[in-house]
Amino acid sequence: MAWALKLPLTDEVIESGLVQDFDASLSGIGQELGAGAYSMSDVLALPIFKQEESSLPSDSENKILPFQYVLCAATSPAVKLHDETLTYLNQGQSYEIRMLDNRKIGELPEITGKMVKSIIRVVFHDRRLQYTEHQQLEGWRWNRPGDRILDLDIPMSVGIIDPRANPTQLNTVEFLWDPSKRTSVFIQVHCISTEFTMRKHGGEKGVPFRIQIDTFKENESEEYTEHLHSASCQVKVFKPKGADRKQKTDREKMEKRAPQEKEKYQPSYETTILTECCPWPEVTYVSNSPSPGFNNTHNSFPVAEGVVRPRLTIYVCQESQPTREQQVKHENGDAPNNTFFVYHAIYLEELTASELTEKIAQLFNISPRQINQIFKQGPTGIHVLVSDEMIQNFQDEVCFVLDTMKDDTNDGYHIILK
Repeated sequence: MAWALKLPLTDEVIESGLVQDFDASLSGIGQELGAGAYSMSDVLALPIFKQEESSLPSDSENKILPFQYVLCAATSPAVKLHDETLTYLNQGQSYEIRMLDNRKIGELPEITGKMVKSIIRVVFHDRRLQYTEHQQLEGWRWNRPGDRILDLDIPMSVGIIDPRANPTQLNTVEFLWDPSKRTSVFIQVHCISTEFTMRKHGGEKGVPFRIQIDTFKENESEEYTEHLHSASCQVKVFKPKGADRKQKTDREKMEKRAPQEKEKYQPSYETTILTECCPWPEVTYVSNSPSPGFNNTHNSFPVAEGVVRPRLTIYVCQESQPTREQQVKHENGDAPNNTFFVYHAIYLEELTASELTEKIAQLFNISPRQINQIFKQGPTGIHVLVSDEMIQNFQDEVCFVLDTMKDDTNDGYHIILK
């Protein structure tokens, strides 16, 4: 269609045209729009909405997760808005975690009527401690022999099947459960946050932990390795009843704040909802001698894929007179809880007595020739000569205290592994 502009136009013609256009623009007001009157997608495609579109939540942000885990412990009221929640726990107290099935109808049909496996871990929240987690856990193991960091309270739990607590992974438990049935697992955390602080002068703040749950389904080989969902929350663990006192203190502090200040903080919720997170990193395991009831692939600490790992790692601590006195007190039950031992890692590839001799000599800056023999303290205090075969049967990441004994025949020393 062609348009032709004729000049000149009189004022009356222009005014008449404007009135008609204005009347036409009002003609639709008050009338009902039909189903095909407009398309919202066409409206949102207009340039004016382009900038706002990026700020709208994506489908992934609004997606309903297949599972939800709820820790039955109150969150702290002293946490600012938009910060992660923080929950206080008492050492050794049983806390319920409700395992909820959030699936829509028809979602994940392959697990309907089947079991899934969940692994619960207590790990460090601070990145600095994550890098030295193995050493931290081994130090805790040495100071608390026979204890675990994380336990399942099986009599209190409901709906869990085949619960397991690997003796070499003190901070991990696992179990099977049916998402279609009511499931509640009760956990106990036995370490306290101040056990991992560097300075212990009293009144120091404890380090935060994370409780993480990873859930898996079976693969074609009927192994629970296909990841379904992961979630975690931040916690601090206090001595018995300490969490209740800390929660009360936080609440009283918040009550004293001005109303404008209170608005900057989250309310305290009766339960803690674990939020979605990345799954625990895929790891490979160095197999050790099998433990009863456990698969070999779960018998040692994890190592990230692609990392070259020595065949055997040993942690050693040089014994001194103060160390001996502390150990005697520890055996008598008189040692304070904050006793701290510094260990050094020795990595072995050949698994021979001569290699261990060289590594110990390097550690203490002496010549290997100065070490005549290495013994391991056995039952009733006997000294057993360390051989290649004995080293090959050492458990990975075993801890020893090194004692030295002067050889009367020359200037050398005997090393005793305790």
